[in-house]
Amino acid sequence: MGDPTPDPDGTWQVPLRRTPQQARSKARLARVLQAAERVLVREGAQALTTTRIAAEAKVSVGSLYQYLPDRDAIVDALAAGYFARLETTMADLVRAATTERWEDPVGVLIDTYAAIYRTEHGFRALWFGSSLTEQIRAADREHKRRMADGIRHILLALGLARDDAALSHACHAAVLAADALAQEAFRRAPEGDPALLDEARTMLRGYLAGVTARYR
Repeated sequence: MGDPTPDPDGTWQVPLRRTPQQARSKARLARVLQAAERVLVREGAQALTTTRIAAEAKVSVGSLYQYLPDRDAIVDALAAGYFARLETTMADLVRAATTERWEDPVGVLIDTYAAIYRTEHGFRALWFGSSLTEQIRAADREHKRRMADGIRHILLALGLARDDAALSHACHAAVLAADALAQEAFRRAPEGDPALLDEARTMLRGYLAGVTARYR
């Protein structure tokens, strides 16, 4: 299995045993992943078995095995889908930064991703559980690097920095810090602990102000 990749039509693939080609097969796979997410949210990651997911999706276990041969494959596919959604949002923000002037880039970023955390119940259920595979952890490291690259592009689009290795390192550090703070905020409260999110804004504003000051 590999990282999620974009299809030519702009949709995302998840890592699969076999990629469906026909519309009916794609619809069946989508139904299976939606069923897996429902089970994850309602019953927890421990309930993500092929038998349980097949029953929830109303498909045979054999048809599920064509694409998702075991529990780890189901978890990996769900995680890949969540990463793809987060990265798609980052790509949208990068595009917006090329035409908009943001007085508070950190506020825009944190508010956007906090809103996603509030609605992606499956992401929280997966991430805050104890079922992350080594493959997901490795994919998450690459995901964070891609998110950091998005931050770099935003700072460049806003005219706040010049492109160099130091900027890449700083953006990666900012993403790691923001991710840790966001996870803790949403562990504390389903809507995100507002005091901790405020502290995250304050800390990251100060850090990125220091980073961008190097280029003035």
